[in-house]
Amino acid sequence: MSLPQMLSGFSEIAANYDALIVDIWGVLHNGRAPFAGVDTALKNYRETGGKVLLLSNAPRPGPSALKRLHAIGNSPDSYDDILTSGDAVRALMNEMGAQGQKICHIGPDKDADLMADLAVEFVDEDAADAILFSGMYDDDEETPDDYADMLARFRARALPLLCPNPDRTVMVGDKIIYCAGAVAELYEDMGGTVTWVGKPYPTVYARARAQLSDMTGVDAPRLLAIGDGPKTDILGAEAAGIDALFIAGGLAAASGADVNSPDAIAALLADENTKARYAMRHLVW
Repeated sequence: MSLPQMLSGFSEIAANYDALIVDIWGVLHNGRAPFAGVDTALKNYRETGGKVLLLSNAPRPGPSALKRLHAIGNSPDSYDDILTSGDAVRALMNEMGAQGQKICHIGPDKDADLMADLAVEFVDEDAADAILFSGMYDDDEETPDDYADMLARFRARALPLLCPNPDRTVMVGDKIIYCAGAVAELYEDMGGTVTWVGKPYPTVYARARAQLSDMTGVDAPRLLAIGDGPKTDILGAEAAGIDALFIAGGLAAASGADVNSPDAIAALLADENTKARYAMRHLVW
């Protein structure tokens, strides 16, 4: 089993990489407040000439995700650009609209900007050719099981489900809540068809590579992915051939997992059939 190199500060390896692909929730903040030292670490890295692309499974366009990031208190000086799964699924839905397909949205009102100004018709469930599931209506209380009857109806009509947030869970303060990915996973378990958009799937990493190549002016920049999600950030980076830094103090720690040694972290990642080159509790310089 490959053990990650434990870092006390990101400065130990910063010079080895031209650009970073950085997760937001669990790395930059916990859903309520920024993690101490993370903005300084990324600002210092950018001052050395490195580029920072935020890559989020947020089911909303990049500008909307940044508004939330800034409202929580993270600095706009800590990154260069953003790419979200919401951006990618909007492009997909425009393509579906051009083919005459109609979509039913299931999710909270806060995700309304995911559908804004698209060339596709949004309809009720009975008239839909596909379902966009952006998240729970009440993620403080609901679980995937609350959607089982609804998913059974979709499955009976063989409706494909678009999932713009492959995360299964996320931390909000000290609480773990379910995300769209948990419901999409249940739909797959029921035999339904899911189109997953975002990490860990390859399309979003190809787009991130191209974006960072333009940002750095280097055809093949040396990239490092930083994330706290074994199933998304770390698995996706490894599949894309990108070195990964696992942030152990995010989702894993909030879930009660043992993240206090290289062996424990390696075992945690191995459970998801992945590994990381580096690990640290939180991103600090």
